[in-house]
Amino acid sequence: MTEQVIKSLTDPSLLIAMLVAVAVFATVFTLLPALGGNQLKARMKSVALERDELRAKQRARLANEADRRRKGLREQQSVGMRNIVDRLDLRRALADESTLQKLKVAGFRGQNPLTRFLFFRLVLPFVGFALGLFYIFVLGGLPDKPLVIRLFVCILVAYGGFYAPVLYVNNRATKRKQSIQLAWPDALDLMLICVESGMSVEAGLRKVADEIGAQSVALAEEFILTNAELSYLQERKQAYENLASRTGLESVRSVSQALVQAERYGTPVALALRVLAAESRDMRMNAAEKKAAALPPKLTVPMILFFLPVLFAIILGPAGIQVSQRGIFGQSQSNGTQ
Repeated sequence: MTEQVIKSLTDPSLLIAMLVAVAVFATVFTLLPALGGNQLKARMKSVALERDELRAKQRARLANEADRRRKGLREQQSVGMRNIVDRLDLRRALADESTLQKLKVAGFRGQNPLTRFLFFRLVLPFVGFALGLFYIFVLGGLPDKPLVIRLFVCILVAYGGFYAPVLYVNNRATKRKQSIQLAWPDALDLMLICVESGMSVEAGLRKVADEIGAQSVALAEEFILTNAELSYLQERKQAYENLASRTGLESVRSVSQALVQAERYGTPVALALRVLAAESRDMRMNAAEKKAAALPPKLTVPMILFFLPVLFAIILGPAGIQVSQRGIFGQSQSNGTQ
């Protein structure tokens, strides 16, 4: 019996069958988790996509509601302002092409910013005059001045209220131009990389807008607007010219002209962008060196007023203390001898 069992176990056909069974079992055992994992991964991916879709719908719904509320409030405010501006015909009296250009450079686009600008230029003088009258005649300001001087001060406050919107727009435009000017060389370098990698101008502008937004939001907005204008304007030249007019910078104007020439004559855009990027970096370095060279004259007055007195006190203070102590000690000795 034992010999028969041993003979059966040592049979080659039986060994081959057992090895084949073990191999099949190992193969199935190895592939089963992979198959199950793929199904689970597919299910989790579908659930994640559905969750993201629901979140996107929810965010879109909330954003639409918020925009609807804001637009409703803005429309109510702008309708009242627009009625006053239209009735008094303030656009013809107070607005011209330079005013519209300043608003564009400051980042205010459309008719609503112009309406608010004209409305505040109309209202703020009366508000300033009323505040001046209240301060002088109710709170008792400038009591030792004659009546003519006090009325003149009220008129000056009203005059300041008339020009306050202009000063605000100019300040906003200056800060926006500085932000664009600082980020412009980096944007040109990124644009050069995108163009040399084979991207079109539209794709390059979109990519640069996404990357440069962390450094300058204003420049990212201008690139997005230019990309949109390139899509729907009949002439691409107009989109580049609009970019130069909205920024008000000579460096941007030179780049827009280079792009217009590249579109018209078929010249390589990468070469022009490389030269202009180098020029923009040199201009930024020159501006930094100019500021550094202007520091010594600016620091002269603070050094005279604050640094030199402290330095003299530190140098001459111990000597003065020693002289005073020697004088007191000598006086005490003379009193002792007497």
